[in-house]
Amino acid sequence: MFDIIGKRSWFFLVTAVVILVCLGSLVAVGLKSGVEFSSGSVMTVDFEQEVDQAELGRELAALDYANAIIQRVGEDDFLIRLPRLESRAKTELEAGLVAGLGPLEVKEFDAVSAMVATETTRNAAIAVAVAAIGILLYVAWAFRRMSHPFRYGACAIVALLHDTLVALGTFSILGGMLGWEINLMFVTGILAVIGYSVNNTVVVFDRIRENLTKDQKSDFELVVNNSLVETMSRSLNTSLTTLFVVLALFLFIGPAIQNFAVVLLVGIVAGTYSSLFIAPSLLVVWQQGEWSRLIPGTTGPKAKAEGR
Repeated sequence: MFDIIGKRSWFFLVTAVVILVCLGSLVAVGLKSGVEFSSGSVMTVDFEQEVDQAELGRELAALDYANAIIQRVGEDDFLIRLPRLESRAKTELEAGLVAGLGPLEVKEFDAVSAMVATETTRNAAIAVAVAAIGILLYVAWAFRRMSHPFRYGACAIVALLHDTLVALGTFSILGGMLGWEINLMFVTGILAVIGYSVNNTVVVFDRIRENLTKDQKSDFELVVNNSLVETMSRSLNTSLTTLFVVLALFLFIGPAIQNFAVVLLVGIVAGTYSSLFIAPSLLVVWQQGEWSRLIPGTTGPKAKAEGR
């Protein structure tokens, strides 16, 4: 049988490297906030004739919008991020673009004030925090008959924090390279990832509970490893089929749900990894008090006693 839990130190090392990369990007680059999270206007335009992105940038600069952020969405549309525009300024901007680049169609226009942006940011943070607390309490209650049930919930939350951080880091990198911004679809994707990831984690933990109930005298590490192996094919198959659906959404639905689809793609991969290799391994480390096993090449008290 595969000794997955026995290699937990290396899984922790891989996780640490990924987290450091994500944190480094968040500190160095940060996240580019969409119009929902910062005051401003965003408009999606489609020109009748072929227009180059650089050409559009020069025209916006000539109209005194040199700091506008331009992103090509789809084949012919451009998403333009601007300071908050009133009705008159919007009309003048459209007229200037038509005069310089030809007829266009404004497919979408949104303007958000600073007050609304602040409230949206606060509500998004509250939604994520409430979801995390609810999951912690639910998992602790569901495993209340186990030894130290709170640890099961805490390990599940650590896995969720890992998934969320990877998603944030990925969007920080994409923001720096491609100018991607986070919006409400991003938050929706994060919440969906949280629910999906905790489902995989609970499946593994539930099998651990079943196997411990059958044989309470078995070695805890061995029970966790056996439970992980038994549920791995189910978790991988479920994640793979879900990835196919999300990939289809990303490729065929278009930019409207771009952030949602990409967050799900990243979150499903990160969530599958954390559910299989982080949460169960962390539970073993916590239950056995082998915190030194977090570092590859070191052994905990139990391993030394067994001559490993």
